[in-house]
Amino acid sequence: MKNPRQAGVIGAGTMGSRIAAHFANAGIPVLLLDLPAAAGPDRSAPARKGIDAAAKARPGGMFTATTAALITPGNFEDDMARLAACDWIVEAVTENLDIKRGIWSRILEHASPAAILSTNTSGIPLAQIAAEFPAEARSRFLGTHFFNPPRYLHLVELIPTPDTGAAVIEYVSQFCDVRLGKGVVMCKDTPNFIANRIGSFFGGTTAKYALEGGFTVEEVDALTGGLIGLPNSASFRLLDIVGLDVWAFVGTNLHALVPHDAWRERFLPPPFLEEMMRRGWLGEKSGQGFYRRVGKGEEKKIEAIDLNTFEYHAAAKVTMASMEAARNIADLPARLRALVAAKDRAGEFLWKLLSDHVVYAAERVPEISDRIVEIDRAMRWGYAHTYGPFELWDALGFLDTARRIEAEGRALPELAQRMLTAGVQGFYRSADRNGGPHTEYFDFGASQFAEMETRPGVTVLSDVKRARGVIASNPGGSLIDLGDGVVCAEFHSKLNSIGEDTVRILHAGLEETARNHRAMVIANQGGDFCVGANLMMVLMAAQNEEWDELNAAVSRFQNVCMALKYAPFPVVAAPFARTLGGGTEITLHAARVQASAELYMGLTEVGVGVVPAGGGCKEMLLRLGDARKAFELIGMAKVSTSAENARELRLLHKADGVSMNQERLIDDAKQLALDLAPGYEAPAAGLTVPVGGDAAFALMKMGAWLMRQGGYITDYDMVVAEKLAFVLSGGRLTAAQAVSEQYLLDLEREAFLSLCGDARTQARMQHMLKTGKALRN
Repeated sequence: MKNPRQAGVIGAGTMGSRIAAHFANAGIPVLLLDLPAAAGPDRSAPARKGIDAAAKARPGGMFTATTAALITPGNFEDDMARLAACDWIVEAVTENLDIKRGIWSRILEHASPAAILSTNTSGIPLAQIAAEFPAEARSRFLGTHFFNPPRYLHLVELIPTPDTGAAVIEYVSQFCDVRLGKGVVMCKDTPNFIANRIGSFFGGTTAKYALEGGFTVEEVDALTGGLIGLPNSASFRLLDIVGLDVWAFVGTNLHALVPHDAWRERFLPPPFLEEMMRRGWLGEKSGQGFYRRVGKGEEKKIEAIDLNTFEYHAAAKVTMASMEAARNIADLPARLRALVAAKDRAGEFLWKLLSDHVVYAAERVPEISDRIVEIDRAMRWGYAHTYGPFELWDALGFLDTARRIEAEGRALPELAQRMLTAGVQGFYRSADRNGGPHTEYFDFGASQFAEMETRPGVTVLSDVKRARGVIASNPGGSLIDLGDGVVCAEFHSKLNSIGEDTVRILHAGLEETARNHRAMVIANQGGDFCVGANLMMVLMAAQNEEWDELNAAVSRFQNVCMALKYAPFPVVAAPFARTLGGGTEITLHAARVQASAELYMGLTEVGVGVVPAGGGCKEMLLRLGDARKAFELIGMAKVSTSAENARELRLLHKADGVSMNQERLIDDAKQLALDLAPGYEAPAAGLTVPVGGDAAFALMKMGAWLMRQGGYITDYDMVVAEKLAFVLSGGRLTAAQAVSEQYLLDLEREAFLSLCGDARTQARMQHMLKTGKALRN
């Protein structure tokens, strides 16, 4: 697939600047145009401001500090002719039909006759935008609706028109998938397309039942976040992030565009939202919304609004009997069923909300989509719901939910009635065959099950395990046959933390690969690749003074890391998201890495009062060739902000691969392992590591002392820093020399055990386990 030589983005507001940033993340040069400045020498200042905003945003819109160099600012008066060099032009100006038509008439004057043309409209019908386009231009025009922020939200909705050429649709779909890392959903040209149509209904319904049930802001967010498989931003916190005015604008427009939707009143902003907007309380961008932050430092706290009085109070911790009981149910479908069956306020609220949600989605077929598959994907990828509405209905129990709706005298969607008549048990079912995973969905158009198309390049480990089982398994991990001679060592402990089971499954994977396979991949599809060691296990051993056992456990981890490094076949690690501490050490010892573009990787052990003990110090000395640089990286617990930033930090090699689309990560890692396998040679044994001895130790200690004098670190940070310097200098040898890898591993282990025996380190571990935050003691 050819990359565009250059992309053009029209409009440098929040969406336009972030879309431009993400094209730049993919290595594509971008021309970003906006209105000319009203005054001042820099006529392209508005576009430049958009680039700066994308770079400074938190979370950041760009992979590295150098990404912005790929974006060229310009303006609508001086630079429109430069669009002729753009192979793809994305329009992202304000949601106003007249403004969009006006800018498109100017774009078409200058665009190349071969350029792809797309609009990022979130709901204006494309037929209206393109009504006056020449026929030839209409064949290259479609909707590409990115979700904000484009770097992080997986969904892009593609909206072809009846005139869009098939080759254009195929190219844009593939490019968004592979190069931009998006989950692509094909949509009809209906108001708000799929995700915002269903999402707006879900938000409006949440507000409706919150008011009717007298729920507080805190109660609603406690009930509609991670508890039910939604993001922790939940409902009202999400509106603060999006902006109350933006949400109201989207809902009001949608209400006007769907006059025949029987549920349309739920799209209108409720009275409390209108009042908050009147007061200018728009969420995070105005400093307050449903929540606000008050105070500074240790006095800083979060306050929540009272929806009746509009006064703020300290955000309350929410406790409800059914909610607390459900938290103990690890299996999400079982938890959801328990919650909606509860006979308290929480259960009643969630039943009303979720049952309306699934009914509304079913009523939108075939209006917004002919298949349920696209609706489920849109909600998972655009709103980060664990389950789309039809997957949710299955999780709740299709038959039980349908019967309960009917028993309440509510109308079931005609399509669900058809399923009941046909004796169908759910919307999806497995149809595995010949060791291959296959899934069928209920096709409402044909009133029968149809097989979901395979997605080349996408491997779902749970589906593979369902179809062909596992080679071996324990509570912390499994070995999975990926086919073609590649074994996958999968972690599945809590947060994929490293314990004895993890070490055993890695050893088992090495043995299995040596006997029967060509290469091994270390991968999983949890929330994070690996957050490091099982801290509770380490803390308990230290508190019980089980030093021999802890020493043996660290030795076993060191041994498996070295076994990965010197395996006679390629071992490829596939890290993503948080890859911390021991997870980083496993990755550092792999022959090659295929990383997700979203990689937050680092040796963060000092945060809990210890130093890396699985070879992390040793590997960074080898990679950086400078103890002071390794001391800064490890001592400051630097974590990459992306895979490209990890490469800058030397946590990744230049030859390591990056997958923009995390869904493709395992398949990409497998292919990398197969590419390496023919003629693979393990690193030569006997590798030595240069260390600087006493002189290097003195320099690192001086650096730490200066930070202490400046108030940047605590007295105990200084203790940990000295231990780290001791390891990185080679144990304060009298002169610079080369030492063996095992020599440094022994130093790492000794320093780790020594620090574990200090009460201040144990306090740090306890605090991290309790709060998830580092203690600066």
